[in-house]
Amino acid sequence: MKMKISAALLWVSAIAEAFLAIPFIGGSFVLSTGYAALGFMFILHAVTLFFCFREYSPKSGPILGLITSLLAWFPLIGWALHLLSAIVLFINAAVASRPRI
Repeated sequence: MKMKISAALLWVSAIAEAFLAIPFIGGSFVLSTGYAALGFMFILHAVTLFFCFREYSPKSGPILGLITSLLAWFPLIGWALHLLSAIVLFINAAVASRPRI
């Protein structure tokens, strides 16, 4: 069975958010890129949301990811939002990857 594009993008987004949620490592990565990582994640979540609408996949993860990308400039809030986004995205990816009966 072929995986939907939205499911694949949800998995990629979830893994990227989980990486950014690792204390000190994720923050160091964001700072070393001059916050460009947050801009990239915003675009990734926007593209993922587009495909989720197109393929009727769960949308809560990409929406939360967009909000996270906008608010993650604040260190402690950013960490908590990245962690929450990663969890929601992993759940959304698992749901979107399930075969339909």
